[in-house]
Amino acid sequence: MDALLTKAEEKKTATKKMISGSEALLRCLVEEKVQHIFGYPGGAIMPVYDALYHYADKLNHLLVRHEQGAIHAAQGYARVSGKTGVVFATSGPGATNLVTGLADALIDSTPVVCITGQVFAHLLGTDAFQETDVINTTLPVTKWNVQVTEAKDIAPAVAKAFYIAASGRPGPVLVDITKNAQNELIEEFQYEHCHAVRTYKPKPVLQPSQVEAAAALINQAKKPYILVGQGVLLSGASHELISFSEKTGIPVASTLLGLGAFPADHPNYVGYLGMHGNYGPNVNTNECDVLIAIGMRFDDRVTGNVSKYAKQAKVIHIDIDKAEINKIITPTVAVHADAREALTALMPLCSANSHPEWIASFHKLNQEEFEKIVEKEIKNTASLKMAEVIYLLSQLTQGEAVVVTDVGQHQMVTSRYYQYKNPRSNITSGGAGTMGFALPAALGAKVAMPQKQVVAVIGDGGYQMTVQELGTIMQYNIPVKILVLNNNFLGMVRQWQQLFHGKRYSFTEMQNPDFVKIAEAYRIPAAKVTEQKNLEAELKKMLAAETSYFLEVVVEKEDNVFPMVPAGAGVAEVILEIPKS
Repeated sequence: MDALLTKAEEKKTATKKMISGSEALLRCLVEEKVQHIFGYPGGAIMPVYDALYHYADKLNHLLVRHEQGAIHAAQGYARVSGKTGVVFATSGPGATNLVTGLADALIDSTPVVCITGQVFAHLLGTDAFQETDVINTTLPVTKWNVQVTEAKDIAPAVAKAFYIAASGRPGPVLVDITKNAQNELIEEFQYEHCHAVRTYKPKPVLQPSQVEAAAALINQAKKPYILVGQGVLLSGASHELISFSEKTGIPVASTLLGLGAFPADHPNYVGYLGMHGNYGPNVNTNECDVLIAIGMRFDDRVTGNVSKYAKQAKVIHIDIDKAEINKIITPTVAVHADAREALTALMPLCSANSHPEWIASFHKLNQEEFEKIVEKEIKNTASLKMAEVIYLLSQLTQGEAVVVTDVGQHQMVTSRYYQYKNPRSNITSGGAGTMGFALPAALGAKVAMPQKQVVAVIGDGGYQMTVQELGTIMQYNIPVKILVLNNNFLGMVRQWQQLFHGKRYSFTEMQNPDFVKIAEAYRIPAAKVTEQKNLEAELKKMLAAETSYFLEVVVEKEDNVFPMVPAGAGVAEVILEIPKS
């Protein structure tokens, strides 16, 4: 009888369909509703790419020109869509080329899952060809990482990766899969989504006592002030924020990554805050009596000198990440919660109110900024300025475009002059300040939202760090618009050299190539603007193009971005011009 059962079992087993670990991985991605993958093949991930050959109808893979381009593209995709970006890379240098993007995604809370190939398990630790200890290399710059050495463990690892990447405060996750695990055959399986990890509690339970304490402070406040960060966007709380501000009459200012969470044309919006933020939001930080920080982490670009930051105010800090609470600013009331949940709970507890005089004080200060800085920049006749270009771009797109910026002067100018009206329309590298971010992130954003106008605004320095991704744009006909503001300098570094290092421009002036010819070499229509009279027409031509389009605008070489909070100064010590010596 046992013998008969054994034979029956053998027959049953023989009829079971076996699949490779590589195919299992792809099935996992399909189950996670992944549509697009940004990647670059190599020896250690070749079995996955071989399996991918048969999944062209289910998974769209875009071949980038560098692994850093892959992860920045995945970041742009994630930031615009709210979905998790997916990256493929091989072992060794393929994996290490992801590190900058992983660090960027971690500090800016972007959900990305990176799948890296690895050498055969029996070769681990032998310094085999293209072997790198990817797990320990990426440990400091990932939310979670894991190495898989057996095919049976691929599905659970992938499920856990997607859950961790997207839940709580989002972030990057890396799954490193050895080549033998990719090749190994396993029985077909039922994919099980991950909904919980025993040691990981991503979403805190809202404490009513914290909300009540916050409401009590808000109801008593004479000069309340909301600072909004990316946490509002990540939680999908823009509507709740608008309703809350309208009911309470509280003015709202935005951090760099919070731009777009609150419409720039709303009467309660008072501007952009931080090192190069608007005058009113910075000065009035030290005038408010209750400071309500929602989904922001009080980084140094926002606070300036912490010892001089909002000492007069009672601080309410709402954040999903407990590690950010009490890290830099000690709040009077801490609300450890998702921004949307917190605002929903606060709404009925806060009294209807208005603060017209308080809001007017912001506008008065911003008017001073307008007269001393803005008017001269947007109505300048002597030379082309970055501010003029971005101001016009904002008008022509009515603040409706997805704008992807790189890092430097152009980034700060865009933050100041582009009037973002919609959530998830400002895509930039915030905490890490990664030059080279914009071009690949823009192509990823366009893949995510093909119906939206996507404009990459880039400096001449950052552009050349990832310029090879023009090849990806060309190959897949991605109609992203590329606007390079060329001042032939590493502008932000040069500004600091001018202000604080005696105009010793040490290795910041650039000799640039013919950018138009480079774009044309990639079969991308291109133009160059050197005179103001041609600017509007060329911007309109760029925006109207149905294909990708490259536009170089040559701007003033030694222009500076003001206002500015100098190093060591408090936010209220923001300056509007170069100090007179």
